[in-house]
Amino acid sequence: MSESVINIVAAPDHLGTPRWHAVTSPGSVAGVADLRPVMPFEYELPPTALQPGTLELHLYVQPQWRRRGIGSRLLAAVGAYAVGRRLIVETAPDPAAQSFCERHGFRRTGSRNHDLLAYRDIHHAWLGELVDVEHPGYRLRHWTGDPTGANSVEQLLRHPSRPGNAVVSTAEADGGVVAYVLAMTGAPSQRRARQYGPAVLVGHRGRRLGLWVNAALLTRLREIHPHVEEIETRTADEDSDLVALHRHLGFRPLGRRLRYELTLP
Repeated sequence: MSESVINIVAAPDHLGTPRWHAVTSPGSVAGVADLRPVMPFEYELPPTALQPGTLELHLYVQPQWRRRGIGSRLLAAVGAYAVGRRLIVETAPDPAAQSFCERHGFRRTGSRNHDLLAYRDIHHAWLGELVDVEHPGYRLRHWTGDPTGANSVEQLLRHPSRPGNAVVSTAEADGGVVAYVLAMTGAPSQRRARQYGPAVLVGHRGRRLGLWVNAALLTRLREIHPHVEEIETRTADEDSDLVALHRHLGFRPLGRRLRYELTLP
């Protein structure tokens, strides 16, 4: 089938996420691309500074429709929408995917390990014991709501909890946040949430605060969003402590992803 009978159609989701479908003449979706704000809460505390307007790109073409220019056309639609913005994309360590990124000007900037935890595999009594462990001088705090526009957990906590797709668990000491972990959910039909962190302030590491807040988040997330059945997270290759923490909680490896970046003209 020729490229001319494939239309690139804007199809934002129910949350307004910019999305494009490559639609074939019978009405099938051959590929999809979408853009999401990059979460500034991943890996470090305080969070790593991000260029304002940075977006995470997700682009996928069905295997039977590849090598027909569909990915390039989807990327062109993204570029027309996000002029001047910085894009971050993660892809499997696959030669074809790497070649696509490099051919379109993306620069490789690192890699991540993706892990998955299923609630059916959690021993909930053990999880409760982790949450109940006393940490003198620290207290747990939880927040729920919409994190759009916030650049720090402290900004989120300035507002009372409200309906939203983010759940945050923090450890506080002397009135400040010293550890946190955040999870984002999607539509009720989406059974998988994405976790960011946990992150612990340097002077408070070695006290199992990351494990504490993560166990608390797992409990809190299931209470607020019972439709969530599993949680995906990603960890930088070099962060062996965080990898070990995730393994202790029962996260299993999903695979390794390469990170590429591009600033659109």
